[in-house]
Amino acid sequence: MSQTSDAMELREEDIAGHVAIAQSLLEGFDHAPRIGTARSGAPAERSSGIVTRRRFRSTTPGLVTQRRVASGAVTLIGRVEGADSDDALMSPMQATVLHALRRAIAIAVAVAENVAEQSGLGDLKRSNLDGSLPAARKTEFSELLAAESLVTLYVFGNATAYLLSSHLPEVSVEVGEVEEVLLDNGQTALHGALWELDQDIGAHGSDDAHVVATVAAFAEQLMEKVALRAQEAPRLEGFKNASWRVEADDFIVAGFSPASKAKSTKLTMTFKKPNEVVGNHIAKYQAMKLAKMLMAYDFDRRLNPFAELGGFIFTFMGDGAPGTGKTTLIQMMAGLISEYCGNAGYPFRYQNLSTDNIDSYQGKSGQNAKAFINNIIDPNVIGFGTIDDIDQLAGKRGDRQSSAGQLEITAVLMESFAGANTVVRGNCTFGMFSNYPENVDDALRQRAGARFLVDGPQTREDYVDILYLLMGENHDIPLGDHQVFEAQAIKKAVAASFEGHARPHEAGLLTVYEAVQAEIGELDTISKLGTYLKAIQEADPRFTGRAIKNITDAVKVRAMDFELPDEWMAEPDLFLFKGYDEKKAMIEGMRQPITVEMVVQEINRYADSEFRYADKSDEVAIENAVRDMGRMEEAKKRYLDRES
Repeated sequence: MSQTSDAMELREEDIAGHVAIAQSLLEGFDHAPRIGTARSGAPAERSSGIVTRRRFRSTTPGLVTQRRVASGAVTLIGRVEGADSDDALMSPMQATVLHALRRAIAIAVAVAENVAEQSGLGDLKRSNLDGSLPAARKTEFSELLAAESLVTLYVFGNATAYLLSSHLPEVSVEVGEVEEVLLDNGQTALHGALWELDQDIGAHGSDDAHVVATVAAFAEQLMEKVALRAQEAPRLEGFKNASWRVEADDFIVAGFSPASKAKSTKLTMTFKKPNEVVGNHIAKYQAMKLAKMLMAYDFDRRLNPFAELGGFIFTFMGDGAPGTGKTTLIQMMAGLISEYCGNAGYPFRYQNLSTDNIDSYQGKSGQNAKAFINNIIDPNVIGFGTIDDIDQLAGKRGDRQSSAGQLEITAVLMESFAGANTVVRGNCTFGMFSNYPENVDDALRQRAGARFLVDGPQTREDYVDILYLLMGENHDIPLGDHQVFEAQAIKKAVAASFEGHARPHEAGLLTVYEAVQAEIGELDTISKLGTYLKAIQEADPRFTGRAIKNITDAVKVRAMDFELPDEWMAEPDLFLFKGYDEKKAMIEGMRQPITVEMVVQEINRYADSEFRYADKSDEVAIENAVRDMGRMEEAKKRYLDRES
């Protein structure tokens, strides 16, 4: 299911051919560091010299039981075994770590060898060995060796992190930036990396859990450092544009992109049914549609027909006053996706980015946010990421109250949601929620492709429904003259909600709308609609080209104004398990034509939200300025009183 159609198979026999080399590197080798320095925190007996291996004390006289240690400055087997020096036997977890390292090294060398043959490095190596390398090709040879080093290091780090991902403990370790990155050739590069890993384990690997955490943290840091170096390095096009699959591990090498296991997250939240979400008709309807849209994702093509046809919601923002149902909406949507994925056997991954991810350590908040993004966008899973109370989590640029960690998170989210390298496959969606969206950075807020106004119950019927729902059944109070949940009939309620946006709701936007309409008449052509958009921009300069894109995306969603049938989710063979082209054709057959009414409603709906945010933001700024002025006046008064 997770296999890409263009991934080359990395044969097991090719990997097995390098296991002996990997084993020898773990047993011991000499390395004099060029860039990195030995960790002063490492125990003396575990310094950069030969690591002392534990000895089994035998009661049999004359029996030599001390294990032979290979000569060399780095002995990773001994280093890992020494994590629990009180135990004479290697623990299962230590064996797991060493097996993962050995296999990661073998995979890295096999991939690098494959790349070398494709790039011509293999021929140049052979010419260099027999002394026939032309002088004119020495620069090319040096560049290809550096590229081989980067490929080897990245695949080693990637495979190590991937193989240990299911064994990660609760503890975490900060290993810092990887320094000993050597680009002479693949073997020297591995020597430098393994030397530094040995140092990190010596400094942090006090027990099995910390050994695993250290190795995993080192692998992540190594990937990050190598990926940065690779951005400017030549001769890497062949590696970046190809992918390899290791069948036994379900591991895919796809350039400088981290791999992750297609596993679901364990959800402990309380799921809500759609009828338990009272009010919020448009938000509920779009969340229900989006849950089904995600399920159309094709794992072989790694693309969703909705993303290709237009109408897929990659990012959205839900805003409303406290207590209007944002958390309930999250619980409903996560519950629907979890149920659909369970029926289809798809891995589902949910994660929330919370204020716990803000860290005082420089750069760590950004790393936490990037890890959150990578976890959700993993093309091997269906992903749903939420950022609750985003106004507290992501800092507003220019706001003196925003911490460095909050600004790091803002930068990562902006780049990830609409950056130059953002790829929307249609396997995941991100929801940002806030009680105070006016406090969210304008550029970040505009990266929300859809707006869900979560305004809670509005009508008398809504309030009767929510009271009936929350009262439960442990009472004898009669219902009275009311049809329970009739007001929540989604199609009827949504149609009424959309029609309500035929005219703007916000006073500022209504003034613009009426002025434009008085000048040019009904907004029934693209030219007139464009005139309206320009008038909005003149009233609010923050209404930019990105806003127009978000509006047109919302219109395309309206063109997909249908829910995939429930039976398609319950019986996957009817739709989910069909081929990509067939699914695309089935969706196209249900698409509706775009109308002028749709466009006007979506312009008003989006612009209403921006005017609402701007009005609140301006009001907050004015209140703060007034408060500051009052403080200064009081300070002057006290100062003058003291002087007199």
